[in-house]
Amino acid sequence: MAATRVLRVLRHVERGLRCMSTAISSAPGSLSAALNIHEHGVERNTIRLGKSPRVCQTAEEALEPYLKSDGMVFIHAGAATPQPLMQGMINVAKAQKLRNLRTIHMHLEGPGPIPVDDPEAAQCIRPLPTFVGANLRQQVMTGDAEAIPIHLRDLPLLFRRRLVCPDVALLHVSPPDAHGFCTLGTSVDWARGAAEHAKALVALVNQQMPRVHGDGIIHFSQFDAVLHHDGPLWIHKTKELTPEEIRIGQHIAELVPDGATLQMGIGSVPDAALSQLTNHKNLGIHTEMFSDGVLPLIESGVINNSCKSTYRGRTISAFISGSQKLYDFVNDNLSVNLKDVAYTNNVEVIASQQSMIGINSCIEMDLTGQAASSTIGARIYSGFGGQVDFLTGASACAFLGGMARASWPSPRGRTKACRASFRI
Repeated sequence: MAATRVLRVLRHVERGLRCMSTAISSAPGSLSAALNIHEHGVERNTIRLGKSPRVCQTAEEALEPYLKSDGMVFIHAGAATPQPLMQGMINVAKAQKLRNLRTIHMHLEGPGPIPVDDPEAAQCIRPLPTFVGANLRQQVMTGDAEAIPIHLRDLPLLFRRRLVCPDVALLHVSPPDAHGFCTLGTSVDWARGAAEHAKALVALVNQQMPRVHGDGIIHFSQFDAVLHHDGPLWIHKTKELTPEEIRIGQHIAELVPDGATLQMGIGSVPDAALSQLTNHKNLGIHTEMFSDGVLPLIESGVINNSCKSTYRGRTISAFISGSQKLYDFVNDNLSVNLKDVAYTNNVEVIASQQSMIGINSCIEMDLTGQAASSTIGARIYSGFGGQVDFLTGASACAFLGGMARASWPSPRGRTKACRASFRI
């Protein structure tokens, strides 16, 4: 099976990473240079002279030439999930009775590629998520989808080492500027690697996708087909913090020195910690993702990125997910750069930061202190993500004060389930 093949070659990816380590320094851009040692894909930020994409009226029209049985489709993920294109893919797959059309992606927002109430789609499409969202957990448990366990930092290497070769990449991009350049919007992560190596690019050009600076620049002429769209992005709704979570946030905030560089995962615990940092000074952001929790700290000047070791003065991330206010904030904002996840999550780059502090949450913990963030017992809940990348890098931080924290509220009362396990 496809996932089994990917797992077999992951050890070679890790071996290659070790060989590359001496070539990687903390200077901006050096990681990309090291990756260029290996076969690199098409530079999508250049102009294809004399080329222009097909402008399509429907998603089915845009996708039909590129979908086939046993084919591979990359799908842009997170807040950039291109729902109209994904629905068009499902329609074409069912109409043509395709079989084993594989999709590879991180967590998708909204309906997934094989909805629970659409068994016909499950006969045509086989998802291979590298991070399992709520719309695919049941399908992974039943065997209708295969989860690929892999660290976030290694995802682009699946393309760059030719381990995965998509026939088409479904992307969700911002409108072209006056010179024809689009961006990957809210999610650069490994979508840049997919765009470089996919045989064809089909883009959902959304008037409401923010234009975000960084590594996600693609010229309009690089697309093979486009579908114009004007619709809101997916909104991540935050939950009200509990007293226990606020207390945890206070404990974490006490450990954060002024001038530290922060990474925060997703969840109530990182949000609680951010809410308690209002009296700190000169904090910076180098993370795989961020959400609305950083906005009050940026607006008040607590986060100004003035003490960072790399990209001083800029907030660095691989993707974002949050409210419309967040998307408006990052739009054409030079102080925010979204980078390739091979850079943001590189352990040596993380360890080079000034007082790197990793703030994450976990699902359960056993009596030896082992924490699980991607599984509940034997059930896959999400994926490796980048937590291990930042736990490792922050713990190895060369500057005094580097540390990593994974926290969760201890249960109280007889009605609350305990998340402590005898053994994980």
